[in-house]
Amino acid sequence: MRILLTNDDGIHAEGLVALENIAKVLSDDIWICAPEYEQSGASRALTLSDPVRVRKLDARRFATSGTPTDCVMLAIFELMEGAKPDLVLSGVNRGANLAEDVTLSGTVAGAIEGMAMGVPSIALSQTGWPTGNEDIFAPAEHFAPGIIAKLVETGWPKDVIINVNFPAAPVEKITEVEVTRQTFRDINVRHAEKRTDLRNRDYYWMGFRQERSSPADGTDLKAIYEGKISVTPLHIDLTHLETVNRLKGVLGGTPPRA
Repeated sequence: MRILLTNDDGIHAEGLVALENIAKVLSDDIWICAPEYEQSGASRALTLSDPVRVRKLDARRFATSGTPTDCVMLAIFELMEGAKPDLVLSGVNRGANLAEDVTLSGTVAGAIEGMAMGVPSIALSQTGWPTGNEDIFAPAEHFAPGIIAKLVETGWPKDVIINVNFPAAPVEKITEVEVTRQTFRDINVRHAEKRTDLRNRDYYWMGFRQERSSPADGTDLKAIYEGKISVTPLHIDLTHLETVNRLKGVLGGTPPRA
């Protein structure tokens, strides 16, 4: 199995090292194409107004000046010699990608671009931030190979990606995987913090407040809150069919006048 790895934390990220360790359990035909610098929050951005530079680090490892979407597209179209990959793995992201955040995530976007290129794709994210010398990616490294192997064996629709999130807990305390649905937080955790630089000029630092919402059972957030591994099938058809059907009775045919 030929596997392409990408991420949004950058070519030197610890999560990419973890992802390579995961991939090595599954295959010895591994290719890597990742951003030169962190691209968190880039979503599905495609670089159109600037050239994208590619730096070849070894025969199967590349860094680009672009986004995760750029990386996957370039790898499949230009950089990988021979056949295109059988699987795209994006991550392992430092921090979860859950609920509405999946629309911002460069990690999820890397998997979406793989799907758009006709390749089965999985996004992987690790909840938690380091507070000492602990290996925060240990849960992902321990559990991901088995989960990925089972997913590949089972298969999923061509227009779907799989979004996997690992809880921040010791490996021995993680005992359950739950297949979940994406939810939407009942609180707004994004904010802009106003700061002042050394020249007394204001600037803003965007971030997230560490506040918990109250998600329903069966959702990605609830699973992570309960210390479970969350596996969520996602697709990019954002059409709200209930509203489509309702509006068909109001709009259609001759355009209405103001």
